[in-house]
Amino acid sequence: MLGLVDRPDQRKQHLGEVPLVGGLAIFMGLIVGAACYGAFRKFEGTLLETAAVLALLGALDDRFGLSVRDRLLTQTIAILTVIASTGVYVHTLGQIFGHEVALGWLGVPVTVIAVIGLVNAFNMMDGIDGLAGSLTLISIAAVLLFALPTPLHRVVALLALLGAATLPYLAANLGFMGGKIFLGDAGSTLVGYLLAWALIRMSQIPETHLSPVDVLWCVALPVCDTLSVMYRRMREGQSPFRPDRGHIHHMLLGSGLSPRATLMALVVLAMALASIGAIVSGVVHSAGANLAVFCLILGLYMVMTRRMWLRQEARRQDESRNERHTLSSGFAVPRREHACETSGSGAKVLRSAEHSNRQ
Repeated sequence: MLGLVDRPDQRKQHLGEVPLVGGLAIFMGLIVGAACYGAFRKFEGTLLETAAVLALLGALDDRFGLSVRDRLLTQTIAILTVIASTGVYVHTLGQIFGHEVALGWLGVPVTVIAVIGLVNAFNMMDGIDGLAGSLTLISIAAVLLFALPTPLHRVVALLALLGAATLPYLAANLGFMGGKIFLGDAGSTLVGYLLAWALIRMSQIPETHLSPVDVLWCVALPVCDTLSVMYRRMREGQSPFRPDRGHIHHMLLGSGLSPRATLMALVVLAMALASIGAIVSGVVHSAGANLAVFCLILGLYMVMTRRMWLRQEARRQDESRNERHTLSSGFAVPRREHACETSGSGAKVLRSAEHSNRQ
């Protein structure tokens, strides 16, 4: 009735039309939980109000396909509304090698970039069934691992409600509860937005053990993969927003792993990265050294994924040349395709590049 369905095409290889209502289901569960909890104050209330606007924006994008400009403008207005109403933003990056990195007026644009960046990082990672939902739960667990104990009990409650609302969606997305549903842009926007603000709020008060550098470890896999893909595209002289099959889940599928094996591998990797961050943070007690380790792992990730991409691109080009040679010789050989599962919202990151494309 609403037209919120994802249809298969050359890049989306799922079977039949799949409803794009996972994000709306998560939001409704979150709102019901918030109403029952009933103890949220101005920050959490403003956050939920602006999240409602962005969830609606995502649903409209799923249905009609909005322009990049309209989506970025609305997201920016929502972020600035939270800043103006609550005074919460990234005003410091913490003590880096003994020096307090205070941002001053730069904190506002840094906050806008950080929130929009994480929203799109989760959008881009929504490429196989279960991945975005699993990463959401891992990120929430990582935040609690780093931050507890904390006086921000209401932010913790908001994260707990988000996790509880994500569980039924994840079960449905993986096919454990009858018909399958996809997250959609509404869901990836909602998840990235709420996680980003929870991380900002918790990292900007000294009473919480979550430092600004620890934030990176809580969402390490989405951040590393997004930065790696964008860097590779720019290095190749392409737009960083040009869609391709160069994300880590695409490459693992291309290497022969099944969709479920790919999901399990990435879940283990995300948990390992968060665990490494927790160990480093607990051992070195230096934000500068912590940041250096994260940058080292990011560099290794970029090198390894670029090598995987180049090998798979070379193989695809060889197969394409062999196919053309075979066809020119008069023999038709069926082209090998790797069937994979895809989820809803990863297809729509920066839709001006190409409507409904999988990142």
